[in-house]
Amino acid sequence: MWRALTGAAVFTGVINLLALTGPLFMLEVYDRVIPSGSVQTLTALLLLVAGLYAFSGFLDVVRGKIMSRIAGLVDAALAKRVIAVVAGAPLRMKMVGDSLKPVREADQIRQFLSSSAPATLFDLPWMPIYLAICFFLHPLIGWLAVATLTVLVALTVAADLLTRRRMDEIAETFASRNRLGEAANRNGEAIAAMGILPEVSAQWSQAEFRGAELQRQVADISGLFSGMSKTIRQMVQSGSLALGAWLVIHGDMTGGSIIAASIIVARTLQPIEQVIANWRGMMAARQAWQRLESVFALFPEEQGRTILPAPVRHLHVEGVFAAPPGERRRMTVHNVGFQAQAGTAVGIIGPSASGKSSLVRTITGVWPAQRGRVCLDGAALDQWTACERGRHIGYMPQSSDLFPGTVAQNIARLDPDARDETIIAAARAAGAHDMIVALPDGYETQVGDGGVNLSAGQRQRVALARALYGDPFLLVLDEPNSNLDLDGDKALAEAIARAKARGAIVIVVAHRNSILSQIDMLLVMEEGSAKTFGPRDAVLKSLQQKQSARGRLQHGPPARALTVIEGEGGQS
Repeated sequence: MWRALTGAAVFTGVINLLALTGPLFMLEVYDRVIPSGSVQTLTALLLLVAGLYAFSGFLDVVRGKIMSRIAGLVDAALAKRVIAVVAGAPLRMKMVGDSLKPVREADQIRQFLSSSAPATLFDLPWMPIYLAICFFLHPLIGWLAVATLTVLVALTVAADLLTRRRMDEIAETFASRNRLGEAANRNGEAIAAMGILPEVSAQWSQAEFRGAELQRQVADISGLFSGMSKTIRQMVQSGSLALGAWLVIHGDMTGGSIIAASIIVARTLQPIEQVIANWRGMMAARQAWQRLESVFALFPEEQGRTILPAPVRHLHVEGVFAAPPGERRRMTVHNVGFQAQAGTAVGIIGPSASGKSSLVRTITGVWPAQRGRVCLDGAALDQWTACERGRHIGYMPQSSDLFPGTVAQNIARLDPDARDETIIAAARAAGAHDMIVALPDGYETQVGDGGVNLSAGQRQRVALARALYGDPFLLVLDEPNSNLDLDGDKALAEAIARAKARGAIVIVVAHRNSILSQIDMLLVMEEGSAKTFGPRDAVLKSLQQKQSARGRLQHGPPARALTVIEGEGGQS
């Protein structure tokens, strides 16, 4: 990119030098050709000028192509970081809507760089050179240009002061409007059922009107100052002719110098006039870049690390504390620790809001541990890059959302180089192969946005196959059977058994007792803390004894059944 910028700067310098073609041609015509009456000289000059103008135009076109490619390079450089922000923001900060705002800001920067405005900035350094030429023609011509430049700079500063606050308000107003739109989309059923669309529409219209009004004000201010600068430049161009004529009358300039001075003065003022005309776009791009920089600071680029061997022995959770994104003071996991060996399945049970999902998010690295460590074969998760770590972890969150694309693409984790046999092996491991081939297009079935073309149970089985893709060492399943039927429950239990048999560690947030037979160790969570951890049967016996003791203390009848697993929805 820097080489491209250097090339654009060099082309700009040549273009600005060639811009002297017109004044020099006028100077030669009026001071040499007309007094001498030489048609041959006029013809030669005309051919030379035509060639120079053609070369200047060619360079201008090439510079435009360079700037459009620079815009593409910048956009490509931003793209990976922007999508990292979009995907990672909910995991690092408390989101308040408008999740695609970084994308729109990157688009705004690309559009600015693709426009003619950046070329104006390349022309600005040549203003002093043209100003020096004005002084060379005559000091009074130079001072006229200096005075005009001072006025135009003052107009530029005034335009900035009058539009900066409004530009910030525009960004905030439309961000607020977009948040309202996302909320309306999420609550469509409630809006329709309770007939509150007019109220939502009124808030939307209010935000839309406010944003449009601010945009109109900025456009009016920009138009006012642009018109003023254009008027001043035209007046000064004619004034320079009048001043030149007065100097010719007094014998201080030649006739050809009058025309040359007028053109050079106009050329001197042109960059600052164009800056004023493009000020609105420049300020918008600058503010977009500042906002992106502030959010990029929260998502530093990942540095390369030594590639560690694949884990094969154990998982160690050491005194982990965890909190939701953007709420570091509200710990939902308190000092939890346990170990699991290869080939072991650990069940995590407990009442709603006991910290089960928070814990598994921390174990997978989705949430960073506020304190403590999660280690695979003794190496903390942050010793792997996210990409390398992901090869060893299979994760199935509560919400089995899928990416737009085919079933095969979702199982393969969007890997374009995934082998068909590996995809089918993952589906078979999840017990989902027969279900998938029964779909209209089999593995090529489009799942739609979020998997809307599949049922909740089908989405969950595809998500399980995705988690099993590549035979990861650590398999984390958060309520994996919440939407499964009896066949799905059986397939899930068999998938856990196969994962254990090949030496994987399986972490299951249990929702139903149907997979309890595959669990080796149980971790009981309560209010964010680990109350009990140990072999399944021992933990269940301890829970049964505590429940019986509690019943005797309360003089109640003996419990007829033991309930040990309570799901997030209160189901047992």
